[in-house]
Amino acid sequence: MARTPTPPPSASRRMRGFEAAFGLMKEPVRVAGESRGFAVARLLTHWADVVGEDLARATRPVKVGYAREGFGATLTLLTTGAMAPMIEMQKETIRAKVNGVYGYNAISRIVLTQTAPVGFAEGQAEFLAAPKAPKAVDPATRAAAAETAAPIKDAGLRAALESLAENILSRRKLKEGDQ
Repeated sequence: MARTPTPPPSASRRMRGFEAAFGLMKEPVRVAGESRGFAVARLLTHWADVVGEDLARATRPVKVGYAREGFGATLTLLTTGAMAPMIEMQKETIRAKVNGVYGYNAISRIVLTQTAPVGFAEGQAEFLAAPKAPKAVDPATRAAAAETAAPIKDAGLRAALESLAENILSRRKLKEGDQ
């Protein structure tokens, strides 16, 4: 008598509590992105992380077009007319950053589309995340984090490690306080 395989634990587990917000949006974002040629939805959802805050304020990815012959795709970016010359000079930098997200030279060209900030529906769409509110950190936690990262000579790396240590120590205190 053949046994039926048991499903993995994750398949039989049901959701308890709230599902993460992006979990609900994952499929619609993927479908919308694929309809415009975006194989990697992260390019749309994390545009500021990909190209940097300055370029993200001035540009938005609109579509990725694939040629019938040859390699590489064309990324179309939306920008205002005033910013177009500045963006034009940074196209190679943008292309390199976008290809870094794909993991290979997926984009061979970048084309700029210009519109007024209040013109077409594409120009009105805002993909910027809300500014993060500064969180209050306990001075003792901040001192412990600074002590942990003190041996590091590079200032940028030391600041990043201090921030990481603050997050870890704060999270530990929250978990200990909940118990």
